[in-house]
Amino acid sequence: QLTAVANIPGPLSASSNASTNNDGILIGDKVYSEVYLTIDNSLIPEERLSPTPSMLDGLDLNTETDLRILGCELIQSAGILLRLPQVAMATGQVLFHRFFYSKSFVKHSFEIVAMACVNLASKIEEAPRRIRDVINVFHHLRQIRGKNDQLHLPKA
Repeated sequence: QLTAVANIPGPLSASSNASTNNDGILIGDKVYSEVYLTIDNSLIPEERLSPTPSMLDGLDLNTETDLRILGCELIQSAGILLRLPQVAMATGQVLFHRFFYSKSFVKHSFEIVAMACVNLASKIEEAPRRIRDVINVFHHLRQIRGKNDQLHLPKA
């Protein structure tokens, strides 16, 4: 079992809701002093893996899998065009998957979610990109995809 423990560093400022003591920081009625990361609390619980919210909304497993793959490929392509480090693209893909284990593909546009994941991942991994650049790259990728779709249509 993997366990990582980190103490909250440095001086903490006290606000009206939070105060500090030797054991950590008091927020409400709980004292927070360490972060415990284990395999048990970092993975999505099995009961949330199936059925997913998309399945509950009537989407079949193959279509959901295809949308997940397409979303990750979109994040990867956008990350390359934005010159993001690979770790930021991987973080975006993890965020994308985790989002859709809580929300449905039927109710949320995977392209918008992918865009938000790239934006958030770039900030998390300290390789920030302007939101305008992220939007422009996704718009460019959508135009390319539209042109490719036009090339493969049968001629009437």
